Amino acid sequence: MKAKKRLLFIVIFLLAIPSLLLADDVTTSLQTALNTVWVLLAAFLVFFMQAGFGMVEAGFIRAKNTSNILTKNFLDFCMATLGFFMFGYAIMFGTGNDFLGLTGWFMVDAKSGSAGVPLFAYWLFQAAFCGAAATIVAGGMAERMKFPAYLIYSFVISAFIYPLVGHWIWGGGWLGRMGFTDFAGSTVVHTVGGTAALIGTILLKPRTGKYRKDGSANLIPGHNIPLASLGVFILWFGWFGFNAGSTLAVDPSGELISRIAMNTSIAAAAGGIGALITVWQKVKKADLSMTMNGALAGLVAITAPCAYVDPWAAIMIGFIGGIIVVLGVFFLDKIRVDDPVGAVPVHGMCGVWGTLSLGIFGQQALGLPHEGLIYGGGLLQLGIQALGSFSAVAFIILAMGLVFKVIDLTVGLRVSVEEEYRGLDIGEHGMRSYSGFQIID
Repeated sequence: MKAKKRLLFIVIFLLAIPSLLLADDVTTSLQTALNTVWVLLAAFLVFFMQAGFGMVEAGFIRAKNTSNILTKNFLDFCMATLGFFMFGYAIMFGTGNDFLGLTGWFMVDAKSGSAGVPLFAYWLFQAAFCGAAATIVAGGMAERMKFPAYLIYSFVISAFIYPLVGHWIWGGGWLGRMGFTDFAGSTVVHTVGGTAALIGTILLKPRTGKYRKDGSANLIPGHNIPLASLGVFILWFGWFGFNAGSTLAVDPSGELISRIAMNTSIAAAAGGIGALITVWQKVKKADLSMTMNGALAGLVAITAPCAYVDPWAAIMIGFIGGIIVVLGVFFLDKIRVDDPVGAVPVHGMCGVWGTLSLGIFGQQALGLPHEGLIYGGGLLQLGIQALGSFSAVAFIILAMGLVFKVIDLTVGLRVSVEEEYRGLDIGEHGMRSYSGFQIID
């Protein structure tokens, strides 16, 4: 009788093994499906940020150039999508060396950069990031750059320049191996875009009438602050996908994505307050445009450290970012660099600050390779962050300086004085943004 019971137990156990194995397979499949939906949702949010960039840039410039800046914004994503599909993904995530990837051209035999996310979902998420980096430059070079020149620039940075820096940091390149950390792109996306905007606007020279003979700046106000305000809220909303989506997975407890989302929002709020206090002190007015750029500055700054810092540190990082953006705007005007929307202070300067802040406030317990400065880690992580940031800035200045110079010598960078005066909407596109309204400059 006992032998029969043992035999029955063995049979039941053997029959249960496939079910147990199947349960593991189901769990794995469900986790992969959940991660895929999460990454796709984040990609959709980052894509929607393109509308935010368009509204901010359009609102901060003059009415006569609105269709032009929106066309550039629209075509940015078109050029970035195709450029990243053909060449960019391979350079950024293909198998290669410490400096660039060499496999996966046109996505042939390409591999996903995340084990738990299918290739196509991962590509879409990264392509949305690429488009964001490219479109930052439009605001810095607004109101005087030729449209064909912009299209060439947009394709080149998306297909070749941006992916190179991305490979160094996220694709297994030399900076990533060294321990340089940039969770969601303060350097990869924002410093790259902001630095490209800086060198571009320097080579393009200021808008006609921006600076007086004594060097002081004339105010050229944006034509639609409500539109810009809408754009800022869209960007703030999309940034939850930008930062929290960079986990590329839903952690079982949900604590990581929750902390990232919280840090993202409170840094933006602190950035707005920091900018408001600073500009109020300097000009005795509560300037809305500066305050909105302060919120964006906080978002840019928290992008690198969002996963590795406590909420109190996120407030500090965002608040300092808000101060930096106001001082940066005044500094650029002092050296006669004309940046109509504040792309360089918001994305360039605060991208660098966010990258460095990780080496100050970051914690090894939260996944950072080394402790931040205030936690007793010394200057090691901060030094690595500084080296990576400097390398990215130097490379973009050289690479994009060369690209813009070649474009200038071939198709030309800048529209004529007459076309600038009439507006690029008419000169470049043969249309008006506000047909039937009298436009007064």
